[in-house]
Amino acid sequence: MNKLFLIVFLNSSFTIAIQAQSYDYIVSKDGSGNFSTVQEAFNAVPDFRKNVTTIFVKNGVYKEKLILAGSKTNVKLIGEDVNKTLLTYDDYASKKNKFGEEMGTTGSTSFYAFADGFTAENITFENSSGPVGQAVAVRVDGDMTSFINCRFLGFQDTLYPHGERSRQYYKNCYIEGTVDYIFGWSTAVFEHCTLFTKKGGLYVTAASTLEGAPYGFVFINCRITGDAVEASVYLGRPWRPFAKTVFIHCSIDKLIKPEGWHNWNKPEAEKTSFYAEYQSKGAVADTQSRVSWSHQLSEDEVKNYTLEKIFGDWKIN
Repeated sequence: MNKLFLIVFLNSSFTIAIQAQSYDYIVSKDGSGNFSTVQEAFNAVPDFRKNVTTIFVKNGVYKEKLILAGSKTNVKLIGEDVNKTLLTYDDYASKKNKFGEEMGTTGSTSFYAFADGFTAENITFENSSGPVGQAVAVRVDGDMTSFINCRFLGFQDTLYPHGERSRQYYKNCYIEGTVDYIFGWSTAVFEHCTLFTKKGGLYVTAASTLEGAPYGFVFINCRITGDAVEASVYLGRPWRPFAKTVFIHCSIDKLIKPEGWHNWNKPEAEKTSFYAEYQSKGAVADTQSRVSWSHQLSEDEVKNYTLEKIFGDWKIN
């Protein structure tokens, strides 16, 4: 067991407060921890452990293509400082592998989170390849996955909640990109997050919710902003016909188009997808110009969008 100590001096009285935090593994680029790479720490986690394995990552830029295998359950990854602890890689969909084949969207991923029970705190996840098409920073397949106070940096297809039966929770996170930068099948709740559409951006979300799934992407008390051109960005478009995306009490800046949603040139998806808002705020809060096939939730309907109802037996701590 590793312990880090925080010593604080208060005023001229030299009062000392000592706080010890225990971690199972410490990752540090300078060799002061158990490992110098995050992947080494992941590999050291016992397979299918029932208790939580905590990994502390000291500040630094860790250029690694990371895989948290499905057998490495209940891992908690904690960064020293969200702005200084960076996990990054630079693959992209059209990049060729050693056999001359294009990597594809999934192959471009910087970090694959396959295990159940994964939590990340105070970490920046990045795909640094730039505006080169699809380039995923994080793909998440595991169930009961949480990201707290994390950043996700990229352009197209930044964050990929992929697992069809996966439940994911994002709190106080910053997510940036240009096109479909939050996309996938999973049931994912984003609470008090900032969604930043960069210049050249067109679509914030592209859900591909399974037919019959009660929830897709749910945004609660989030801010939708960016430096894209005014009235140039859609809140979402349906990657698959039964896409579900809901914004509740969210602040919507003027970069969003008044009509809100796009059908991806698939008129039939207007009948099967579910796009909704409840009490939007901000520059584009007036929903009178929204597309006719979107919805405004009633007070009774919004009661179904609590964490308890969305996640069922998974209790968020």
